Amino acid sequence: MGDSALRRRPGGLIGLERAVEFKFMPRASLFVTCIVDQLFPDIGVALVEVLERIGWEVDFPADQTCCGQPAFNTGYRDEARGVARHFLKVFRDAEYIVVPSGSCAAMIARRYSELFEHEPEWLEEARRLEPRVWEFSKFLLEVARVEDVGARLEKVVTFHDSCHGLRELGIKEGPRRLLGRVRGLELREMDISEECCGFGGTFAVKFPEISGGMVRTKLDSILRTGAGAVVGIDASCLMQIRGALSRAGAPIETMHLAQVLARR
Repeated sequence: MGDSALRRRPGGLIGLERAVEFKFMPRASLFVTCIVDQLFPDIGVALVEVLERIGWEVDFPADQTCCGQPAFNTGYRDEARGVARHFLKVFRDAEYIVVPSGSCAAMIARRYSELFEHEPEWLEEARRLEPRVWEFSKFLLEVARVEDVGARLEKVVTFHDSCHGLRELGIKEGPRRLLGRVRGLELREMDISEECCGFGGTFAVKFPEISGGMVRTKLDSILRTGAGAVVGIDASCLMQIRGALSRAGAPIETMHLAQVLARR
């Protein structure tokens, strides 16, 4: 991911107000995640734009790679530990680590302790880091304490609750509060917003028929809302849903929460 967005100084009234409140320019580090870095870099750029708008400096540690979740979920624990050690080294001195993904944030904040349960030194490192890891929407509401970021989007949207964000991090109302402050936006809830989209990383590869059936059920629920866009906090879920929408010929876009909040 290019770092041009990361070098801009924060601006705007909201940013000035936040800087005054904090008495200094607070700083966060972006863990961009593999899928955002490789497939959807605009999500990372949008996240930075939002944080800078509300008065935060953002840095992008260039040595970052993966959090280890793909290896962990597939049973390759030794390989996952190697990746996790690298992550802990790269972000060791970060004040806050902001992640545009509930699943990756949950991996770091919930699973590293499990990975290193028999390695006391690395377990201590993981536990020191855990409180500094924040999924994007939780960071805005609980750390930056901002609900209205000055966004505007004239669109009817529906929201997909991703599994790790909902079930491991308890993310439910937060993104909806943020969407509720976007000018011009109407949120229409799905009747099965909490049901899995069927992606699940390698699950979609190993069990394509089941995965496909699950996303078709999600697709039917989306269509019933009449929304013009599906919003979520995980690019992987949005990619799965986007594929189903495309195959069905449905003129509905997918948007990460950061992309919505970056609109003016």
